[in-house]
Amino acid sequence: MASPLTALSPLDGRYARSADPLRPYFSEHALIRYRVRVELAWLMALAAEPAISELKPFSRATVAGLNGLVSTFSEDDSRKIKIIEAATNHDVKAIEYWLKAKLGKSRAVQGALEFVHFAATSEDINNLAYALMLGDSRRKLLLPRLDELIAALRAQALRHAALPMLARTHGQSASPTTLGKELANVVQRLRRARARIAAVPLLGKMNGATGNYHAHSIAYPKFDWERFCARFVEGLGLQFNPYTTQIEPHDWIAELFDAYAGANTILLDLDRDLWGYISLGYFRQKTKQGEVGSSTMPHKVNPIDFENSEGNLGVANALLRHLADKLPVSRWQRDISDSTALRNTGTALGNTLLGYGACLRGLARLAVDPRRLAEDLDANWEVLTEAVQQVMRRHGVAGAYEKLKALASGKRLGRRQLAAFVRALPIPAAERQRLLALTPATYTGLAAKLARRV
Repeated sequence: MASPLTALSPLDGRYARSADPLRPYFSEHALIRYRVRVELAWLMALAAEPAISELKPFSRATVAGLNGLVSTFSEDDSRKIKIIEAATNHDVKAIEYWLKAKLGKSRAVQGALEFVHFAATSEDINNLAYALMLGDSRRKLLLPRLDELIAALRAQALRHAALPMLARTHGQSASPTTLGKELANVVQRLRRARARIAAVPLLGKMNGATGNYHAHSIAYPKFDWERFCARFVEGLGLQFNPYTTQIEPHDWIAELFDAYAGANTILLDLDRDLWGYISLGYFRQKTKQGEVGSSTMPHKVNPIDFENSEGNLGVANALLRHLADKLPVSRWQRDISDSTALRNTGTALGNTLLGYGACLRGLARLAVDPRRLAEDLDANWEVLTEAVQQVMRRHGVAGAYEKLKALASGKRLGRRQLAAFVRALPIPAAERQRLLALTPATYTGLAAKLARRV
């Protein structure tokens, strides 16, 4: 078996430990286990239906035993199924054969063997397995990890709610903000993105080879299969999709992947901004004993966590966007291109998880440098020309914008220059004093209030 050093994918090599939490949901073993879960759930649902008279109801002990097959399903079981698949060249049929062999050893289930995979096409099993995988990973792993990020950012936003910071638009000095308010902006964006991820419904179907219940109806023509299959799908915690071809059309998966990509884009934007603030000196990074920043420059402490996060989120989004575009497209009643594409779900969400983790590590290493923030503000008094202009306009001073443009456009403006301009203004004395008392550090509007409300 390949070691991490010989793994082809960095998710199974360099980043294997960080990606480990996703293996119970998207590894090959996990996919097989989820398929077994769906096959057994279908068999038990059929056995519990009186109209299926040829299939005797299972006892509680038998039901518990069947559920135990899922809870104790092992990698050795998966290996045995893969051996069968080598002969069948069909992954779901291999599971059916394995289950029949396994269940055939139980006297309580021997009479039910022909109802394993009854009336089902492989895609009935697959679409439900993937829906459960995506639902479980969303609820148990990805949303909780995203919540950690939101909580960490909110804590920083509240801590630095009133810490003034020079803003930059187009890379140039602009009306000051606070560090907390800039982080609060990201918190609000991520909350909306999280809600979008959480709101995507998980759809499933159980309607046969081309979505028309052919096999079901020919076997039991008087039975209400639509109602039964809807109840079965909903019993798995999914929403029933009554209109499909052989495959569930994957529109909801596209919506979910697009929602994940949207959150990733917000975090990628944050990674780049924090990288820039570190470059400006607004943040220092806490050092780690023994860590090396450069092989030749001993002073370096690089923002590698945010760079790692940016890189992984970019890879994740390339896959997520492709899958969102590709999965809803299938030739006629189906082709198999979705099957091979879906197997990359773990890779897309694995890189997403790596991006989350790297960003969290980066946030934990940040230490604000208030002195550097203050220096930058004090070097850019020209940002107060906006404030002076508005007071001039209020008091009817003609050409306010043009006068200040002539004074400051494209220039660095010092405190004395601005004060001299203000003292000469034909405005009330109280307003003049208010402007003279203003500094870039105090011209932050409602930023602190907005940050504290996040």
